[in-house]
Amino acid sequence: MSDIILETRGHAGLLTLNRPKALNALSLGMVRELTQALLAWRDDPAIQLVAVRGMGKEGPFGAFCAGGDIRFLHRAGSQGDADLDAFFTEEYRLNHLIHTYPKPYIAFMDGIVMGGGMGISQGASLRLVTERTRMAMPETAIGLFPDVGGGYFLSRCPGHAGEWLALTGETIGADEAIALGLADARLPSDAQPALWESLGETPLASAQAVEEWLASKIIARSSGITWARSHFDQYFSRSSVPAILAALEADGSDDARATAATLRKRSPLMLHVVLEQVRRARAMDLADDLRMERDLVHHCFHLRPGRSETLEGIRALAVDKDHAPRWDPPRIEDVTPEMVAPFFVSPWTPQEHPLRGL
Repeated sequence: MSDIILETRGHAGLLTLNRPKALNALSLGMVRELTQALLAWRDDPAIQLVAVRGMGKEGPFGAFCAGGDIRFLHRAGSQGDADLDAFFTEEYRLNHLIHTYPKPYIAFMDGIVMGGGMGISQGASLRLVTERTRMAMPETAIGLFPDVGGGYFLSRCPGHAGEWLALTGETIGADEAIALGLADARLPSDAQPALWESLGETPLASAQAVEEWLASKIIARSSGITWARSHFDQYFSRSSVPAILAALEADGSDDARATAATLRKRSPLMLHVVLEQVRRARAMDLADDLRMERDLVHHCFHLRPGRSETLEGIRALAVDKDHAPRWDPPRIEDVTPEMVAPFFVSPWTPQEHPLRGL
C-alpha cells in the first residue's frame, strides 16, 4: 500500500501518512505525493478543505509524523546521492505551499509531531492537538538544525521560548504548544475519528464558513494557561550559546541544571548555528527563511567534507546506535565565530537558488 493514502469525501481532500512502522517519517516519494495532491486540490473547485493525519500502529491517529527519514539522509549524504538535494528542495517547497495554501488545511497533530512533521503542520489554518501530542524540533541532537521553516515559526514563539525549543530539542505537550502559538486547539484523541469522518459532509459556501463550522466542532482554542516567559527569557535571551550555558550552570535549580546538561550533549557547532538561525529568522518572511535554511542544510552535508556534524549525529543515533557522537569541536566553548559564519553564506546566487521561485 502507498505511504500516502489520498481520499476525497464530499468537498474534502483527505491525506493520511501511512508509514506507521517508521512513525510516518517522510521520504522523498511521500513529499512528492503530498505536493502533487495539494496542487491538484488547490485548483479543484469541488474541494473546499484539506485535512492531514497520521496512521498509527493500531490504525488511524496515534502518530502524526516523526520527521524526515534520517537513515535515507545518512545514506544519501554519505554516498553523494542527488536525491539528498532533491529531498530538501522539494520538502521546503511543500512547506511553503502549505503555509500559503488558499483553502482551509487542517492538521490532526496527534502523537509524535517532530521535525518534518512540524513542517507539514505549522502552516495549517487549524492545528489540532490532543492529550497524546508530543511535539519537538530535536535536530541539534543529530547535528542538524530546526529546518522545514523552523527558524520562522520558532522565532515567533513568545519571548525567547523559540531559542529554548530550538537549542534543547525539548518535547512539549498540547497545552504548551497552544500557549507557544504552535497549535490552535485541543480535542480529546477519541473525538478525532468522528470529526475526520464528518469532514466533507456539509457543503459550505466559503473558506470562512468552513473554519466557522470546524470551530463549532472543537473545544475552545485557548488552553487557558499562560506561558511562563521569564522562566526561559532570563537564560535564552543571552547573546551567545556560552552565555546561555553559563547562566544555566550558575543557577542552582534542578530545571536549569538539567537544561544545561541537555545542551552539553548537543552538537556544539550546530548550537551556535541554530541560535544565529533563529535570531536572523525573526526579521525574515517565510520564503527568505526557507532559502536560508536551504543554504544551511547544504552546508551541513558539504561544508566540511569528512567532518559533517549531521552525518556523525545520525550515525550515533540511528546507524551504529552507540549514542556517542564525536562532535567536532567537542565543547561549546571551543566554537569560534569563524566556524559559524560560512554556514550563512549561500552557495548559490539569488538567480540560481533552488528556492528562488518561492
